[in-house]
Amino acid sequence: MAIAQSLLPEFDQEMASTRRTLERVPDDKFGWKPHPKSGTMGWLAGHVANLPSWPTSILGGDSLDINPPGQPAPKSPSIGSRAELLAAFDKNLRESRQAIAAASDQELMKPWSLLSGGKTILTLPKVAVLRSFVMNHLIHHRAQLTVYLRLNDVPVPALYGPSADEGGF
Repeated sequence: MAIAQSLLPEFDQEMASTRRTLERVPDDKFGWKPHPKSGTMGWLAGHVANLPSWPTSILGGDSLDINPPGQPAPKSPSIGSRAELLAAFDKNLRESRQAIAAASDQELMKPWSLLSGGKTILTLPKVAVLRSFVMNHLIHHRAQLTVYLRLNDVPVPALYGPSADEGGF
């Protein structure tokens, strides 16, 4: 089995769970945050919606500099409503899924580097970056988002099993 074909079922499952979570984000809570040091619910939900765009750039290049010398740092688009959030997520998901499905084993095993200010932070095979920097990173922030939802009395979706609000999938 090709690497991409073994990765896609996990990707699809995590993206379906992520969409169910994003569907719960209330428009009137985009500015809410649990602590002064925390990001707002809108920022966090936007980050979760944007993370599925990363496979396209990972598979389309060999590195990303998060602090490129002499240039502004890359910025995520601003999202101001649940409708915009879901539209961005769906677009990112569609494009990235196509990129993953089309990736050869050879491409997925190529090294990819994360840089800051031109200095290498890490280098991993692209498939490892897809699992860690995309899926695991997304799962981490999706979990944070479910806490934001809970703290605002918004029902939390069942993800890996029942939640206190839903009995099952």
